Amino acid sequence: MSLALVARAATLQISPVTVDLPPDLNASGITLRNPGDSPLYGQVRVFRWDQSNGEDALTPTSELVASPPLIQIPARTDQLIRLVRAIPAPTDSEQSYRLLIDELPGPDQPVANGVTIRLRYSVPVFVEPVKPLGQPRLTWRLTHDEQGWTLHVVNDGAKRAQIAAVQILTASGKSYEINKGLLGYALAKRGRQWQVPLPADADLSGTAKVRAMINSLPAESTVNVD
Repeated sequence: MSLALVARAATLQISPVTVDLPPDLNASGITLRNPGDSPLYGQVRVFRWDQSNGEDALTPTSELVASPPLIQIPARTDQLIRLVRAIPAPTDSEQSYRLLIDELPGPDQPVANGVTIRLRYSVPVFVEPVKPLGQPRLTWRLTHDEQGWTLHVVNDGAKRAQIAAVQILTASGKSYEINKGLLGYALAKRGRQWQVPLPADADLSGTAKVRAMINSLPAESTVNVD
């Protein structure tokens, strides 16, 4: 299941695009706006967000509840979605969730072979712990096999790392742009990996570095090459 925001030119407008829930609050919310000329129908679900073997993993959860779970937003109207913690006790580590919003066909539109999802949106939701989080602590590695290059990152910190605008810098001064926008997240105490568009003959001998925006701040680190 893809965690990226699908169909960026979609009709539904979402604010905010990331939810941070402080430890002293048991509820928050997001606003869905339908700027179109016809009603918008959908469903809202919450999943626990984890990472395993370098990949994102979503699991249905009742720890965080979205209300209402089914939406019908009239034209040019807003809909508030409330997010409520079912277990209000403070946490000792950052908790990560994904709010999936599926845009569905209207009741007057024929549907074949079950429910048809027209568009899917994925909103990160983080529940903060009582103690200060500090900053992510990232370790980077590049590996190469017959399928190409893979960029690995491990986050030993207590706070997630939003990773964007990634570049690989070689010891000789050559720069390879990996992506301009959001690459993804490395959750707290977790790791992530991505196939990256480096040339097969890229010279990464010596000390290579990775340059990126981490939680919207510029950062540069050594990357180990295997």
